[in-house]
Formats: sequence, C-alpha cells, structure tokens
Amino acid sequence: MGKSTAAAILRERGMAVVDTDDLARQIVQPGQPSLSEIQNAFGPELVDQEGELKRDELAAIVFSDPCARAKLEAILHPRIRSLWENQLASWRAEGRGMAAVVIPLLFETNAEASFDSIICLACSDATQHARLASRGWSPDQIKQRIGAQLPVAEKMARSNHVIWTEGDEASTAIQMDRIISC
Repeated sequence: MGKSTAAAILRERGMAVVDTDDLARQIVQPGQPSLSEIQNAFGPELVDQEGELKRDELAAIVFSDPCARAKLEAILHPRIRSLWENQLASWRAEGRGMAAVVIPLLFETNAEASFDSIICLACSDATQHARLASRGWSPDQIKQRIGAQLPVAEKMARSNHVIWTEGDEASTAIQMDRIISC
C-alpha cells in the first residue's frame, strides 16, 4: 500500500532502510539454503532450468493452502528476521539515530516489539485492489493475498503512526516528513 514509495522517500531523506521483501528475494537465489529447503518441501519443479525460483507457481500453492503457507514461512521468516536484526544491530553500532525496516507482515510475524515506532501505510480497499490488479494479479489472487494478512484497520490501530497513501507521492512525503521530524 505504498511501502516502496515510503522507503524511497526515507532513503531520499538520508535514512538507512532495509526492505524485507528484498531480503526474501535474496535468500531464495540459486545456491541459497532456503531455495533448497523450498525444493525439498514443495518439489523440484518450482525451480527453473536457470536455478531460479518460480515465484508465481509457489505463490499459487501457498496462498491457496494455509498449511503450505505456514511451511514456507517457517523456511523464510527466521532467515529474513535474522538478516534485518543483524542490519539493525550494525546501524546501532554505527550510532545511527534513525533507520527503518520495511516489513509487510510485521504484526503477523510478531516483530513489532523490536521497534521504537511503527508506521502503517494504508489506503482504501478499492485503491489496494487496483494497485494489486496493476501487478497483473487476478481477483482471486488479490483476495488470497489480502486474506493472508491482518485487516488494515487492525494494523492501523496497532501502529504509532498512519500514513494515508491514497494521494500522490508528494502527499505521502509530507506525511512522512511530519512523522520523522518529531
């Protein structure tokens, strides 16, 4: 709901940012232990001839089966968490005053206690659906992805700040600047 845009704004402001979606892509690259575990758990046909994970095929499996999704999360989430925690420790050792970790499943992975402040990015259901459809996802895929997460209202209630991303990038930047200037 605007995570990439918000991360880019923070980077433009000089803030250190790590995005767990990027980490998730890194740990399933050819030769990585996570990729081997995925193959063992879900079958070798999920890796193409170049050794790359067939992400769309894996998504079709895990978003239609909660048990399969839990199995994949057990493979990926501990590794992803270790990477962002190590990055935070490094930034703390450097004495950085502010840094951000972009975690789409922050509450679902019980990671919120690791942070001093939580910013939730939110938009209307219609805008969320339109943004996901623009990625080429079908209505069923959109429903499955949204259904795998906590409701946005709950995320908003559990956050320290909410940025409404319904407007343009400038509007998001203004809201972000208000939060980080405090």
